[in-house]
Amino acid sequence: MPHPTAAQFSYGSVTVVLSAFAMLLLSGAESGIGIAAVCGSALALGLLVALTVQLPARAKSAKRTPSSTAPSAAARTHRTVEEIELAAARREHIGEHSLHR
Repeated sequence: MPHPTAAQFSYGSVTVVLSAFAMLLLSGAESGIGIAAVCGSALALGLLVALTVQLPARAKSAKRTPSSTAPSAAARTHRTVEEIELAAARREHIGEHSLHR
């Protein structure tokens, strides 16, 4: 299992503290069970944030790999259309009169 990075620790810790503070203020929990529930949910939210910090970086690297190896289908289609238009332009001159006899 990979070790957590400093960014994961910091984002998770900040999330736990700020979400616990906000939930305690908004809920107005005064009993021990209410405070424990708020702190537990803040801890779960912080853990979720810490685990998902690196996901966008992995998704970007996965997207770059296939596109760099082969041209896209749209690019191949665009070249094909250009070739067809060039061939059609060449055929237009077939029926014209020539000065050479």
